[in-house]
Amino acid sequence: MRILMIGGTGTISTAISRRLADIGHDLYIINRGNANDKLQSHIKFIKADINDENAVSENLGDMKFDAVCEFIGFVQLQLERDYRIFGGRTKQFVYISSASAYNKLPPDHVITEGTSLANPFWEYSRNKIQCEEYLMKLYRDEGFPVTIVRPSHTYCETSVPLGVHGRNGSWQVIKRMLEGKPVIIHGDGTSLWTMTDSRDFAEGFIGLLGNPHAIGEAFQITSDETLTWNQIYRTIADCLEVEFKPYYVASEFLAAVSDYDFTGSLIGDKANSVVFDNSKLKRAVPDFRPKIRFEEGIKNTLEYVLLHKECQVADEEFDNWCDKVIAALENAKKEIL
Repeated sequence: MRILMIGGTGTISTAISRRLADIGHDLYIINRGNANDKLQSHIKFIKADINDENAVSENLGDMKFDAVCEFIGFVQLQLERDYRIFGGRTKQFVYISSASAYNKLPPDHVITEGTSLANPFWEYSRNKIQCEEYLMKLYRDEGFPVTIVRPSHTYCETSVPLGVHGRNGSWQVIKRMLEGKPVIIHGDGTSLWTMTDSRDFAEGFIGLLGNPHAIGEAFQITSDETLTWNQIYRTIADCLEVEFKPYYVASEFLAAVSDYDFTGSLIGDKANSVVFDNSKLKRAVPDFRPKIRFEEGIKNTLEYVLLHKECQVADEEFDNWCDKVIAALENAKKEIL
């Protein structure tokens, strides 16, 4: 198949790009060229800003595609742009939305594609819902061949997935662990969550490309493994061969005492127990079976991060904030007692 990816070098998309190239698809990636050295040389790169419609159209010429995959569309205006560029150019338009769009307080903690979409806490998620609604209206009204994909917490080899971290990613939390300092975990660490290795995600995603059962449908792609946040953090500590030192703080408190977006990312998403049912995906892609347990995947990630200085981005502001939160709560305990 001839496939075009908008983005193609991010946390989720890099594994997909590598796999598509490995199995012989005619793969094009359109981006600004900032991280293309991570991928195989035989992938065809189109260096352009997707927002420059004239330049993109000029680069594409009269090319048409079996699938166009949009990884960096966050608001409806970007999807309207995509439709102007790719309407009539592709047999399938795959939009990467987000499982954070789901109502995380449904009657049942098991999430399916039929779970309602609602997130009053996070604008990012509401924008994703709006994008989905726009694309599905194009499918209903004009036959635009849309497929919606909803990833949850997906990670790759370059960054450790966590619940509470600063603006510069997760390295500072790993550094705190290595230094023997406590790390903040939202709630009491017992809520349920799912971590998905990007290599497993890629297998499910690729199975939807060119798949007639995927047109006009939405699919979530996650691991089948369910973990508590305590298990997640403890597994990371075990891989680092350090003591697990959790410090539990209510999500509402974390949101109230910082300008990090914990209202959206925690209260609107990660603080809630969820279990994903991937039955719909497995019916459409019968070969999809997530194989990489978190214990295995995170070991691979940590080994990579510890060997690559570019992944070790310090965040002293977040580190100081963690110390301040912990000290304030310890002082509060003393005052009450």
